[in-house]
Amino acid sequence: MNTIKHISLKQLALLLMATVVISSCSKELDQQPISDPTTETFYQIPNDFIQGLNAVYSALREYPDRQLNLSETRSDNLYAVSDGGVRDWEGINGFHRTLKSNPYVAEAWLTNYNGINRANVVLEQLEKNGNIVTDVTLRARLEGEARFLRAFFYFDLLRWFGRIPLVDHSLTAPEAAQVPQSSIGEVYDFIVADLLAAIPLLPTKEEYASADQGRVTHAAAQTLLALVYMTQSGPDYGVNGSGMAANKWQDAWTLLNEVIGSGDYQFLTGANAYSKIFAYINEYNSEVIFDIQYVTGQNPRVGGTFPWVLVPDTWFQSNGKPTQGGLQIRPISEDLLASYEADDIRKDFTIQTGYEYNGVVEQRSFFKKYVDLTQVPSNREDWPINFIVWRYTDVLMLKAECILNGATGTQQDVDDIVNQVRNRAGLAPVTGVTLPQLMEERRKEFAAEGLRWPDLIRSGLVESVMTQWIEQDDVLDKIEPFQLNYTLYPIPQAELDAKPGVYTQNEGY
Repeated sequence: MNTIKHISLKQLALLLMATVVISSCSKELDQQPISDPTTETFYQIPNDFIQGLNAVYSALREYPDRQLNLSETRSDNLYAVSDGGVRDWEGINGFHRTLKSNPYVAEAWLTNYNGINRANVVLEQLEKNGNIVTDVTLRARLEGEARFLRAFFYFDLLRWFGRIPLVDHSLTAPEAAQVPQSSIGEVYDFIVADLLAAIPLLPTKEEYASADQGRVTHAAAQTLLALVYMTQSGPDYGVNGSGMAANKWQDAWTLLNEVIGSGDYQFLTGANAYSKIFAYINEYNSEVIFDIQYVTGQNPRVGGTFPWVLVPDTWFQSNGKPTQGGLQIRPISEDLLASYEADDIRKDFTIQTGYEYNGVVEQRSFFKKYVDLTQVPSNREDWPINFIVWRYTDVLMLKAECILNGATGTQQDVDDIVNQVRNRAGLAPVTGVTLPQLMEERRKEFAAEGLRWPDLIRSGLVESVMTQWIEQDDVLDKIEPFQLNYTLYPIPQAELDAKPGVYTQNEGY
């Protein structure tokens, strides 16, 4: 009788199986999927389904870097003007119209569709050969995880690109080349259906074995669905973007309230509570609802790369540490720096202000939130820290946002949530918090976590905030005037070239 080996997401198999189960070198949506004979050969025992699912998780590896490059850098948090030459991230920050060939944009498309393809294979095999997994609870969990991950990848694509092709099963290359873009409503319907199916199938945090820490939980799926509803409820900017003015704030509030009421998560308090959320020795703390898993010291490497993405190499060198990404400084905007109140303890933890290297003093500031100088690896692809996608504080503040948009609750409820966050940051309480004020509180709480750009779009503040910011901060005249078209990225040119006439490019590019 076959036995099921519990495989931790902190083990090498998480990323290795991507090359065993499904080709991980797919460059476009129309790549040939895994052949039926190969698939049939692989899915022979229950553990094979876990391995196959691990391959889906592996497509999350670059997610943190993407949020820093496409969200943090796009927003008013950074004035990312390079010191010399043209860097790929400079066009992101400057709203360049030539981004359809940008490697960061191409990565977002390719990696998400690779993850979707892998999830489709797992779900197909569960439907076809799932009776191999005789443990019905495990079989249900595997389906829930695969559906969550597929929805996660599609939601990421939707927010970056708007209208995208929907693929829910394995396709041949000619078939994939003919799949058109779906409407925004159709994409949302697909995502919501996957999550509604996944939620009752997924265990709670406490129901997972310790070896399975980091896998998708019931609360993670509820949080994602709430964020999906909130994003869908954002304003329609007339650009085929993620907002549809759907008014699902109450639906989102209900889900967030269930996460809060579960008792599985807590708001960290006490001395150094904010920094403890991100401590290397405290990865599975009670704030974490869903994070991307990394492990150091493996061959091939399966560590993270995101801690150094926004950090200049000369700072590492000034501290006697190995070169990481070979990057220049990506300075924090003066507007963000000025927004911190004098006693805000989050600023010093999140931001490095100035340093000296080889006799040269750098006075500009940069984000260092996920960097622990005692944990710098010898290889830049081997950072051991997990990346937090959603944490309990985020859920609380999303609930406050729902209330401000008409969901159940009072102004006092909003103020209480905001003041809980401000109190941990060492700040005095406030009253009468408005939506713009809530977004400013979120800006400082989640700085360098990749949430600022979708926050601006969802809240309807993106045009006013970015226009004013460009006028104030663009002292070198490097940023193009803001347009609502720029709430979306362009479809990568390689995709347009591979499927002539099938896709329509987003306006403005």
